[in-house]
Amino acid sequence: MGLSVIIPTYNEAATIETIVERVRSTPFDKEIIIVDDGSTDGTLEKLDRLERDDDIRVVRHERNRGKGAALRSGFPLARQDIVLVQDADLEYDPRDYRQLVEPILEGRADVVYGSRFVSGHSHRMLYFWHAVGNRCVTFLSNLFTNLNLTDMETGYKVFRREVIQQIRIEEDRFGFEPEITAKLVKLRGIRVYEVGVSYAGRTFEDGKKIDWRDGLHAVWCIVKYNLFR
Repeated sequence: MGLSVIIPTYNEAATIETIVERVRSTPFDKEIIIVDDGSTDGTLEKLDRLERDDDIRVVRHERNRGKGAALRSGFPLARQDIVLVQDADLEYDPRDYRQLVEPILEGRADVVYGSRFVSGHSHRMLYFWHAVGNRCVTFLSNLFTNLNLTDMETGYKVFRREVIQQIRIEEDRFGFEPEITAKLVKLRGIRVYEVGVSYAGRTFEDGKKIDWRDGLHAVWCIVKYNLFR
C-alpha cells in the first residue's frame, strides 16, 4: 500500500521545504499533495520549485479559506491506498508514519488518530490552557461519538482512501476536526485506532494559527454534526 500525504499550507515559507524533505525521507511509496491556502509570504515561490518534481502536486487557493477547505481540495486527488494529513509547520514528525499506518496495513483499522497525549513520546511543553481546552473538546466529542479518543483535534489523521473519500467536508477552518470525527463514526463498521506521536508545538510568535475562537467553534461543530447532520 502507498501513501498519499496531504499537506495543507498557509504562509509556511520558512518550513515547507523542510517538511517536504522529511516526508520524502520516509520509507514508503508515496505521493505528496500540497494545498496552498492563499499564502502571501513567499510560500508559493517555493512551491513553484518543488512542483517540478514528479512526486509532488500543488493545488493553489486564490485566497485564504482555512485548513478544512484545503483538505476538501486535497482529499479527492489522493490516488494511493492510505491518505495521511501532514501539517507543514514541523509540529508533527514524519518519523511517526510507521506507527501511524501500521494498524491500517495490518488490516485492524480504517482510521488512525495520532495522539499527543499518549505516553512514551517526546513533547514540547506549551500552553497549559490549550491542553485543557483540547481535552475538554475531546471529552465532549467522545460523549457524542462514543469513541474513547485522547486527542480528537490532533493534526495527524490517517485514513483508508475509500473511507475519507466518502466524506464531504463542510467546515473551512479547524471545525473540520470534530466534523470529520462525527461523520466517520456514522459510517457502518468503521474501525478507529489511536497511537502516540511526538509533538513540537509552536508558540504564537512562531506562527501558531489556532486560538480560543476556534475552540468555541469546535464545540458548536460537535453539537451540529452529531445531532443535526
